[in-house]
Amino acid sequence: MRIAALETGYPPQHLVAEHGTYPDMLARFLGPEFEVEVFDVQKSPPPAPDAYPAFAVMGSPSGVYDGDPWIARLLEWIGQAQGRTRLLGVCFGHQAIAQALGGEVRKAPAGWGLGLHRYDVVSREPWMEPAPDQIAIPVSHQDQVVTAPPSARVVARSAFTPHAVLAYGDDALSFQCHPEFTTAYAQALAERRRGQIPDTAVESAKASLEAPSDNPVAADWVRRFLRG
Repeated sequence: MRIAALETGYPPQHLVAEHGTYPDMLARFLGPEFEVEVFDVQKSPPPAPDAYPAFAVMGSPSGVYDGDPWIARLLEWIGQAQGRTRLLGVCFGHQAIAQALGGEVRKAPAGWGLGLHRYDVVSREPWMEPAPDQIAIPVSHQDQVVTAPPSARVVARSAFTPHAVLAYGDDALSFQCHPEFTTAYAQALAERRRGQIPDTAVESAKASLEAPSDNPVAADWVRRFLRG
């Protein structure tokens, strides 16, 4: 299955050689059944929504409220694309879909989310197999969806992230967390926050990532969602 990855930002350059770009991580996460074609939307507009059966809006260090022309263009595209193709959002992509469809994104009052976060699954969806009561997924974010769009339903949440996984109808799904991140990459990102947050918080985040994640569960969910 062909899927278009909308590249909205780039990993720290010194980590790319080992871990790849965000679309690279998505391709590994989805597996060989999916052919991922990359479009850097900071440099040019996304393809027409009906050009691919599914689009993934990837992560970025940018904020959806930054006001850059490429962000405004992407938000407008999401509004036009919803209902015409399948949409998958990850972190910035999660926030962009929410913002484009009538939600609101801000910096989280609790500060940085780092490490392995656990979420309660509160909605059972057709593509959820298995459907555990909780999932644990790596995170790296400061912004959050603070008001979900009227059309969204909460699939998973936590006290730290009340809108952690959102679904819209049967053709849009987004994660605030990063199920495509490896443990090593998530730990490297946590280490980069040293000096911005207390060292104890960095060490706690890195230690939490030693526990098993539910990335494989999320991968099964996403593959089923994308297949329809």
